[in-house]
Amino acid sequence: MKAAIYHRPKSEDAYAYDKDTIHIRLRTRKDDAHEVMLIYGDPYDWAGNEWVTAKKTMTQAGADGEYDYWFVEVKPPYHRLRYGFEIKAKDETIYYGESGFCDTPAKDISDYFCFPFMNQADLFTPPEWVKETIWYQIFPERFANGDHSRDPENTLAWGSAPPTATNYFGGDLQGIVDHLDYLQKLGINGIYLTPIFKAFSNHKYDTIDYLKVDPQFGDETTLKLLVDECHKRGIRVMLDAVFNHAGLYFPPFQDVLKHQQESEYRDWFHIRQFPVRAEEPPNYDTFAFTPLMPKLNTANEAVKDYLLNVATYWIKEFDIDGWRLDVANEVDHAFWREFRNRVKALKPDLYILGEIWHNAYPWLQGDQFDGVMNYPLTDAIFDFVQHGKSATTFQHAVTKHLYSYPKLVNEVQFNLLGSHDTPRILTVSGGNKKLVKLSYLLLFSFPGSPCIYYGDEIGMAGENDPGCRACMVWEEDQQDQELFQFLQKLIKIRKTHQAMGTYDRLKFYDSGTEDVLLYSTSAGGELLLFAVNRSKQEATVKLPDSLKSLAFVDVICESPLQSEELHVEGECFLLLHSVDANKRGQVDK
Repeated sequence: MKAAIYHRPKSEDAYAYDKDTIHIRLRTRKDDAHEVMLIYGDPYDWAGNEWVTAKKTMTQAGADGEYDYWFVEVKPPYHRLRYGFEIKAKDETIYYGESGFCDTPAKDISDYFCFPFMNQADLFTPPEWVKETIWYQIFPERFANGDHSRDPENTLAWGSAPPTATNYFGGDLQGIVDHLDYLQKLGINGIYLTPIFKAFSNHKYDTIDYLKVDPQFGDETTLKLLVDECHKRGIRVMLDAVFNHAGLYFPPFQDVLKHQQESEYRDWFHIRQFPVRAEEPPNYDTFAFTPLMPKLNTANEAVKDYLLNVATYWIKEFDIDGWRLDVANEVDHAFWREFRNRVKALKPDLYILGEIWHNAYPWLQGDQFDGVMNYPLTDAIFDFVQHGKSATTFQHAVTKHLYSYPKLVNEVQFNLLGSHDTPRILTVSGGNKKLVKLSYLLLFSFPGSPCIYYGDEIGMAGENDPGCRACMVWEEDQQDQELFQFLQKLIKIRKTHQAMGTYDRLKFYDSGTEDVLLYSTSAGGELLLFAVNRSKQEATVKLPDSLKSLAFVDVICESPLQSEELHVEGECFLLLHSVDANKRGQVDK
């Protein structure tokens, strides 16, 4: 049992949730412990020679295939804490603290874990508004053409050809302004734009000038109009910054190609050999191995000053609400710490989002990013809905992932089913719209800020880049209006039910079949029950015993549950809402 027990102070296992509250977690081997108590006290509170302690029962808050996760919150009156754990198994009780394990409670206070002080300067405070934001990602070149005078040479008629890595259809910022009413009708309240700065390609991830809007998209006046019009509608705007690398035609890199060792910019990049050759294989560090994207040396003071000026310029001049940071995990941590200090000094509630596809805890400790693109959740959803893995596998994957981060980080993660870097959700689902709906339900039900990739709401399909970057379909008779209305409804539910996404408690139940995922979320005196059937056959699921005293209505159809059995059609779901206020407090006790 001891080998699996784990806790690390001042980490995702013990952190300040707010200025008065500490969250504490403990991991034990699955099914080993039946009760865990937190032993805690103020390190300076003594009665004679005895340290004054209290005990508080921890809740088994989750489990994966190997471990149980225990949770408790405490509010130390003097914002400091020493603590340990009393762990009861079937045939033994052990005590666990900083010095390890013992059979009786430790007498020496130094044997207990320490949370020295809840310093306000260390408190991780991601923007509150992100929890309530539903994002809409736009690839500007393919969303809408609102100003034909800015069309690049050889621009094709809108949607007249399949997307390629090199063709242009004239999408621009004015086109986004022209369709803000459409986005408002859908219900989104955040827009994430892939790069809009002057660049060579249609995707704009090969920046030429970080301080200039690409003329194809508009100018600074157009961007100001877009941000202002969004803010009037309660819509936040997040821009995309590419600080890991620049483009081949970035003037400092062109200077290196021209002057080689004599260039004043030679240390702006990671050059391994002279003469520098802009060809494959490159003899300088790049994004992946493409010579078109030389990697910037963010440890260089001149580079750092240039990029930090870029980061603050667009906030000061255009009042943007967030930065999405491309290839964020390949940039040094010191740069991101300074980046956070600079942008938060200008706008404390600015959202900082890193593009990281793996476990990102080193970047999410309050000194760098607020959240990351939550691809592990995407993978768990796809594994269950589209790839046929079991409901148990989903439960284990999601639980392990949620307990990899503090709760306040999970609440502002950027949750998505697709982007400009992935196949579209309808394509991943094999054209099956029912599976698309199941996936979106799961996405919207978990903590974080959900995002819709442009066109997915009307049933656009497309393989990976460049297939996922087709022109937005604006002809209503070619749009899937039923899917649009479903997402409208889902967004409304997310906005009106506190337990949808921003819950306090998540609980999984045994549905009796690995094809049906059964779980509840609860917050603010309400409970939502989800029954998600990914099989083609109807499933009958018994209502969990702990929920039988509650009255439920169907959130989608607003019809009452008539029995203790849930009948879920094939490739469909039930979303039930508890309405019995007198019984809600009994749930999950």
